[in-house]
Amino acid sequence: MKTRFFALVLALAMLLSCTALADAPGIQPLTDAEGASVSMLAMNSWYSTVDLSDAVLLNEIQKRANVKIEWNLIDPTIYADTVSPMLASGQDLPDIIQLPDTDSNMTYLSTGMFVKLDEYLDKMPNYSYFLEKNPDIKAALTAPDGHIYYVPQTAVASTYQPVLMYNMPWIEKLGIEPPKTLDDFVAMLRRFRDEDMNGNGDATDEIPMSVQASFLPYMFGPAFGLDLVSGFYADEEGVVHYAAYESEKYKAYLTFLHDLYEEGLLEVEFTSLNRDQTTERFAKDLTGVTYDFSWQMSNLYSAQYPSYQADPSKGVVVGVPPLSGEYEVVYICRNAVSGIFGVNVKAKDVDLAVKFLDAAMSEEAQDLYVWGMQDLTYIINEAGEREYLPKCTEDAIWYQGLGINAPNMPSQQSAEATAVLLADWHVQAIADNEAPYARPPFPAVYSTTDEVSVISMYLTDLTTYVDERCVAFICGYASIEDEFDSYIETLKGMQVEELIKVKQAQWDRYAEAMK
Repeated sequence: MKTRFFALVLALAMLLSCTALADAPGIQPLTDAEGASVSMLAMNSWYSTVDLSDAVLLNEIQKRANVKIEWNLIDPTIYADTVSPMLASGQDLPDIIQLPDTDSNMTYLSTGMFVKLDEYLDKMPNYSYFLEKNPDIKAALTAPDGHIYYVPQTAVASTYQPVLMYNMPWIEKLGIEPPKTLDDFVAMLRRFRDEDMNGNGDATDEIPMSVQASFLPYMFGPAFGLDLVSGFYADEEGVVHYAAYESEKYKAYLTFLHDLYEEGLLEVEFTSLNRDQTTERFAKDLTGVTYDFSWQMSNLYSAQYPSYQADPSKGVVVGVPPLSGEYEVVYICRNAVSGIFGVNVKAKDVDLAVKFLDAAMSEEAQDLYVWGMQDLTYIINEAGEREYLPKCTEDAIWYQGLGINAPNMPSQQSAEATAVLLADWHVQAIADNEAPYARPPFPAVYSTTDEVSVISMYLTDLTTYVDERCVAFICGYASIEDEFDSYIETLKGMQVEELIKVKQAQWDRYAEAMK
């Protein structure tokens, strides 16, 4: 799974972190003109009672830039349905637009309505600095024509991802180390199933693991050398594969899960399990394993236990390293880019719009999105570190209303700022057991018109068939031994190899852009 290409990416990132980059100026006055403004279409807060058009921190960015934003903010729950028709018409659009999706099929880019930002990089020093520090994101944002049209909103991509979690008191009761291999993991599950782990006198009420079906590919795929999360992945030679079309590896993966199911280690109703049910099971101390976003360790699962409420210095449900099989231990992460913003070619002042978007991408602006302002949202403690004021955690609506983590700006999530909200043991668990094993997914790459045609024609039906067969094989409705070869032939007939060719071309473009 870990390719030489990804090793190059990581080495490059380390090199850049140790190399002096061109200075970024932060937020500077962008014009001497009084009353200068740009119009902007974007999402409003996810809190229905919050209006970000007058958010303190966003107003501060405008003040420092000497530019007023004329906002058109739309409820995020209806944003895509509202904005997509506006973009389709191409009429009366504002200067800066938050796209309703990441435009992977170049639906909007191909219309010519957005400015080629790479041609304005001499006026975008903050964005240039960001791209220089993040070559992987730069490559993902580079269109097939070689131009960059958007600035990104990003999520943390190597921490706070889905991870494996164990009920540590159960582990301690068994007197074992947290399992790291598939064999040891299965042995532990059998003991969870058969022994009275919660000590209530009933050895039949324990549920060995409570894992939503959508997390099974994250949990077990890498141990079989498969990136089932992305679906497509590139090997060490840069050759693209479709994970569910890998005869030996995928058959071994299905066989493993089927065996868990037959032994009662994967519950009968695993396809319908949800987070609320898992949370309730931990609250009743009925389950020993789950898989979820690592943010949930302390804030959701451990918090259910009276022992943790009495002493939150030690976790109860704690993230651990991923399981290994024949292949290396990895966690597959999400793509970093979660949203995009573009400048309308018909903007009343393209230069000013471009410059404002650059200011919004500056590290100075990012600091405001993440931390706010001293004595308003945080203080500097005796150790010289920033610490959120209590109201930030006690009053979420007030906190969000200031413009913290603004959904209507190109904000970049901060692992550091997230960590200050968590218990020390939680932060350490992520540092030790998640971050070192994080691997990027298949990159999000723009699709050409021809590629969109192939993807739209085949991928949805293929994915639906794969998902249906996966459940059938695991539950024994279909025989892996007798029907797997037929399954592979069906995928071939559904043009999986044409899809692989498309993804190969996308990977090659991404690799070239990384150079």
